[in-house]
Amino acid sequence: MADLFASGLPQQHKQDEPGADAPLADRLRPRVLAEVVGQEHITGPEGTIGRMVAAGRLSSIILWGPPGTGKTSIARLLADAVGMRFVAVSAVFSGVADLKKAFAEAEVAVRAGQRTLLFVDEIHRFNRAQQDGFLPFVEKGTVTLIGATTENPSFELNAALLSRAQVLILRRLDAGALGRLLERAEALEGPLPVTPEAREALVASADGDGRFLLNQAETLYAARIDEPLTPAALGQFLQRRVAVYDKDREGHYNLISALHKSLRGSDPQASLYYLARMLTAGEEPLYVLRRLTRFASEDIGLADPEALVQCLAAKDAYDFLGSPEGELAIVQACLYCATAPKSNAAYTAQKAAWRSARETGSLMPPANILNAPTRLMKDIGYGKDYAYDHDADQGFSGANYWPEEMAPQTFYRPVERGFERQVIERITYWDRLRGKRRDAT
Repeated sequence: MADLFASGLPQQHKQDEPGADAPLADRLRPRVLAEVVGQEHITGPEGTIGRMVAAGRLSSIILWGPPGTGKTSIARLLADAVGMRFVAVSAVFSGVADLKKAFAEAEVAVRAGQRTLLFVDEIHRFNRAQQDGFLPFVEKGTVTLIGATTENPSFELNAALLSRAQVLILRRLDAGALGRLLERAEALEGPLPVTPEAREALVASADGDGRFLLNQAETLYAARIDEPLTPAALGQFLQRRVAVYDKDREGHYNLISALHKSLRGSDPQASLYYLARMLTAGEEPLYVLRRLTRFASEDIGLADPEALVQCLAAKDAYDFLGSPEGELAIVQACLYCATAPKSNAAYTAQKAAWRSARETGSLMPPANILNAPTRLMKDIGYGKDYAYDHDADQGFSGANYWPEEMAPQTFYRPVERGFERQVIERITYWDRLRGKRRDAT
């Protein structure tokens, strides 16, 4: 074994000790899996990783979770725990040549009886063809793949790769886990120069990201502050952290889904919260307005026709005022939609009518309601016996408007909420008159 690695193949399964001048986050990296905070559901004795380590057999894994939750640390510690050679590549900085070299070295290691754990950071950044390149080496057991991603693997990774790996979800670090990280920092560097209230604010500002929290703590230590900072002074010193939000990735869709469902559930407080999450993170206000407008038709409809008017008025107001003044109009539209009576009757009616139109093809409407601009059309019966409703009793003729080959259908079924109560009364009234006209003939 010594000859193998003396020949130029690096043995990397043991972690190098960080120097005294290394970043605080590196100096506080856990040395065993039990020291990883916030992920006990997978690293603990009953977790998937804990069971793999106990069995001494490691399968390929995709670690999916937010930034700063321990993905890299877990991969390194897994290699140590099962005695594997650790090799790391980043999809941001590595290309095909780097992967070929890693696979070639892993094959040499296999012949020498040494297994390789290949850690691929941000694996979702490799394109589909590059991801396919992993498959033969994973299948042969040349490498055990540990991929790390902040994006939903269902969208970003090949199905073939996913079928050969187990997806484990890492949680954003809660206040307790982040607090334990600060305790470790203080055990190494001394008390943080903050009041208890500012300490809570510091933890909250990390937004579940342990690495970010330790970097902020390191900034505080480096400043050699004499008096403990209050929350206000801390915010001024560290500035504001921008919320983690990728407008073209899963976080974008998660928040718009949460907003839509909160509106549908008539919860104005939660709706306003998710609206704020999106706008303060830099979402395009017109995107939110488009979704609110769609909601007004899909989930409110004729239960409150004013909802659509409110959304379009909010769009006009935002166009006129811009940000930030125009954002209040978006808030008004959001709250109006959240508190309006709900009905998806128009939405379901559209789907049913569209389906029926596709199924029935090109059936002709009945001749009596067709226009007859030429003599020929009149001669063949177009417009014959058309009943002009305004001339009929009660302004309603009760005529049949459906193709002769098709029985009348019911697509729109209004609900007993809001304005649609009145719509039900009107439809019931017309149905009664239509029945009387039919009986009379």
